[in-house]
Amino acid sequence: MSRKNLTSTLGAVALMSALFLLSSVSDASRHDDEGDDSHYGGSGNGMSIQLGPRPYFLVNDMAEGSLKNRLRHCGDGPFRRTQFSIGHRGAALQFPEHTQESYEAAALMGAGIVECDVTFTRDKELVCRHSQCDLHTTTNILETPLAAKCTKPFTPAQLDAAGNVIQEASAQCCTSDITLEEFKSLRGKMDGSNPAATNVAEYLRGTPDWRTDLYSGPTSGTLLSHKKSIQLFKRLGVKMTPELKSASVAMPYDSDGDGVGDYTQADYAQQMIDEYKAENVKPGNVYAQSFDIRDIRYWIANEPQFGKQAVYLDDANIVAELPSAAQLAAYKAEGINIVAPPLFALLDVDGGGNIVPSLYARQARAAGLDIITWTLERSGILADGHDDFYLQTFRPAIRREGDMMKVLDVLAKDVGIRGIFSDWAATVTYYANCMNIR
Repeated sequence: MSRKNLTSTLGAVALMSALFLLSSVSDASRHDDEGDDSHYGGSGNGMSIQLGPRPYFLVNDMAEGSLKNRLRHCGDGPFRRTQFSIGHRGAALQFPEHTQESYEAAALMGAGIVECDVTFTRDKELVCRHSQCDLHTTTNILETPLAAKCTKPFTPAQLDAAGNVIQEASAQCCTSDITLEEFKSLRGKMDGSNPAATNVAEYLRGTPDWRTDLYSGPTSGTLLSHKKSIQLFKRLGVKMTPELKSASVAMPYDSDGDGVGDYTQADYAQQMIDEYKAENVKPGNVYAQSFDIRDIRYWIANEPQFGKQAVYLDDANIVAELPSAAQLAAYKAEGINIVAPPLFALLDVDGGGNIVPSLYARQARAAGLDIITWTLERSGILADGHDDFYLQTFRPAIRREGDMMKVLDVLAKDVGIRGIFSDWAATVTYYANCMNIR
């Protein structure tokens, strides 16, 4: 057997072993209070990093050249955890996002930082969800009695005689509709819904075909409060990057139903930091994020040790919406040190068809800002030529799956990013280890 094939086989065995660990936990332990025990047992500091076959597949798929040769020669490892690799919602390419299983998979694949998106329940408890109102697509709530508490109940699609959708199926279920205890009774699933569904079972079957439902069974998908995510991340030995999500309810939030808002945005932002302090997490191990600059400013002013490495997320949808050089300089002047734009903001294509740093990337670095970006491994198949939000500025240079590694190389070496969010941390971990990025 050739060395190349051997490393690919070993990687596949490693991933199978990792997934066995995830699936071998007893049903009883799955129903412990919010997954108090790591499924890997004990501290993650001594965890053996296991990358599985995907990084090897991507390297093998690259066009021939010096980068491919260097990456290929790293295949034997050993591999270590790296803070360049950030687990986006855990390992959301294959595991239901923001679940214990997803977080553990990201850590196993070498993510040195893992993300909990933070929102709140009806009783003002913080939980890990990408949106306050995504429970209808990311959990099994519609199949439970809690569906009766949803902001908008499930409404089936309306179809014409030929089966064409006249009106899409819909629902809206929010963490603010239920208490923490009720939230903990739910199971996470892969994010997705079927707009042509005429019943709940059909509606919940909407996973993109490049993901999988293999890890969305009745004994997996363990949801976590923010507090429990902190405890899990400490055991796994990873740093933490919570994102304070925009509230879908009016703020200040009327938590007690007396008609008066009693939970302000500042309360919300402070509560998130307080939960790290209560768990004795050092500020240097936390990268608090928000798309709302007011949250960043609040942390800088009121929690400066946390605020100095708060991450200001950029919500631009197209290049024209990106901040100017003057705006980037103003961010730095007011104490913002890290910005996090989407991938497309940082890359462009030159006249020779090569991926190069964008104007925004050069301006951000000139302003003295560190850069984190999002999100790798979230675009499905690359070689099919489809338009994609993340690839919009450099799509012509992407022709094959292996070009993922070329993108990483430009981001790391030419743009100089500090880290990158990925739905499958193993890809970034492999690259970072090959290039000795810690």
